Order: sequence, then C-alpha cells, then structure tokens
Amino acid sequence: MTTDVDQARDIRDEDRLDVERLDAFLKQHIDRLHGTPTIRQFPGGASNLTYLITYGDCELVLRRPPSGVKAKSAHDMLREAHVMAALKPHYPLVPAILATCDDHAVIGCDFYVMERLCGIILRRDLPADLGFDAAGIRTLCLGFIDKLVQLHQVDATLPGLAAIGKGEGYVARQVRGWSDRWRAALTDGTATCEDVLGWLADKQPARETAICVIHNDYRFDNVVLDAAHPLAIVGVLDWEMSTLGDPLMDLGGSLAYWVQADDDAVFQSFRRQPTHVDGMLTRREVVAYYGERTGWSVDNFDFFEVFGLFRLMVIIQQIYRRFMLGQTTNPQFAGFGQAVGYMGSRCRRLIAKSRL
Repeated sequence: MTTDVDQARDIRDEDRLDVERLDAFLKQHIDRLHGTPTIRQFPGGASNLTYLITYGDCELVLRRPPSGVKAKSAHDMLREAHVMAALKPHYPLVPAILATCDDHAVIGCDFYVMERLCGIILRRDLPADLGFDAAGIRTLCLGFIDKLVQLHQVDATLPGLAAIGKGEGYVARQVRGWSDRWRAALTDGTATCEDVLGWLADKQPARETAICVIHNDYRFDNVVLDAAHPLAIVGVLDWEMSTLGDPLMDLGGSLAYWVQADDDAVFQSFRRQPTHVDGMLTRREVVAYYGERTGWSVDNFDFFEVFGLFRLMVIIQQIYRRFMLGQTTNPQFAGFGQAVGYMGSRCRRLIAKSRL
C-alpha cells in the first residue's frame, strides 16, 4: 500500500501557535513527551483548525477555533471534547481525548488535544493505488452509511450523553437557529433567500423521527480508513456540531456534500469527496438504504435534503463574511460568495420538485 495518509503542512502565518507555552502545557498534562515539538497544520480548517504535534515518534492532534469574531455557541472546543469523551465508550471510532485547556494564556483560546488516528482520509478523488473496483467501492460506501446507522443506534439516554442536547423540538430549533445565523451573516450583494427560509419553516415535520446522537458533519473526509485494510473505517473525526437530534437531519446534512456522477457541472466543481465514482450509491439510494437499515420512514426526505443544503449555504456564507471582514486571509474563501448564490438556486430547484 503506497497511498499516503492525511498529510500536515507548514502552518499558515495567521494560524501560528506559541510553541514554548504549548510545549510546557502538554508536558504537564500528557506523559511520555520529550524534546521540542514539531508543529504542522492539516490543510482543511474552513471551520476549526487542526494541527499535528510531533514529539519523536509520538503524534498528537490539537483542535482550536479560527481567529476572528465567532458566535457564542460556535467553535466550542471544550464542549466538543466533552462530547467525544462521553461518546467514546459507546462508539469506539471516536478519538481519545488526552487534554483540554481553557487557559487563554497558552495559545490565546480554548483547545483540546487528542490521539492521532493514522490512516487514509479520502478527499476529492479516490487514490488509484487503492485498487478498488466498483464492488469494492460499493462495500466502502455501504460501510460508511452503516457507521452512521451505528452512531444513531447509541443509547442517547446514557449518562454523559443525555445532557449534550435539548431533546424534542430539535428540528424547529434548527430551522429557527440556522435562519437567524443566515440573516446575521449576510453581506452586500447576497440574496436574502427568504423564500427558502419560508418553505423550511412551513414544511418542517411536526415531530422528530427519533432523538439520538448525531454527528452533524458526517462526510468521507471526516472518517479515517485503515491504511492496511482501506475498506475498514477506524475513526470518525470532527465532532464540533454533534448533539442529540433527528437522525434524518444528520443524513440530510451528509448528503449536502454528496455530489454524484449525473450532477451539473457547477455542483461537480464543489465536490470534495469521491462520491461520483462507479460503485458509489446515488443520494436516492443512500436514503433508501438508510431507511432499510434503520426501519425509519424516509418518505418525506425532501425537507431534510433541502435543509441540509441550506445549512451548508449558511456555513459557507459565515466563512465568506469572515473573509470579507478580513478576519481570515485564506485565499480559498474568496469564491465563497458565488458558491452561496448557487446553493440558494439549488435549494429552489429541489423545492420546486418536492412532493411536500
């Protein structure tokens, strides 16, 4: 197997850390650390930032929020670490939490440190040297969905988990909350999309499918594949938005990123995972398989699909607003304004075809 595991890069200037202070903190809270650490940055980081910290042959991963003004409830590192620690005994794919810090004298913000799960993370294109045929890719795809089903079957009433969400009324809170975030993130020239907001408010289900632990950002680039046996998933990352909520909201959020082979050229340009290759299920097939595996009705999935796209549109707009305000200089964010416009149009096309 020659495929590289997920690679860290040099730290962007705006994201640098105080190495001396961080080193002192880590050695105080984690055993077996010696020498001076090497710190690099993983290339994602449109939301929270992720770093690889290396002490000899010991690798750690640090998560912290981005620079700039943030919503009070967003980028809560200590909450994310708490959710992961509570879920780990019941869902082994969660990385182990090694340390948390609320002392801003260390690196200027809250952060946590976790074990590094070393393996393959799929990005835009499937590495050719994995050697998957269509049957293998289908196996990988079904396993990906099965791990989401497994998460949704965790007993949400267990101690430590019951307190991570607010229970029933989740869908209504999400529609209201993300609509408010959208309006707060608008910039000059952005369409208000009040028609989309109105449809979501009107068509939301009266009650949840169930209340369970949901990931809220479940994508191929948030799962880790075993480097030796890449059809096996050994980890799930990025629990920032995990909570207790409706499982179909989780699936709808995941499918907002699911670009399939017959999608239009603009949506194809957004693709960040290899969901278009032969053997991957289509969005419709994913929904049907999920319904079969869980026994939950997916007959009215249109609402969840549109909401997933809308939520992604809000996230993109929030990042674009930070870019326009000069709170981040990452050049990949410059085109996010056009992406937001397309997502609004895509929501409208789905609404026009909806049976609801």
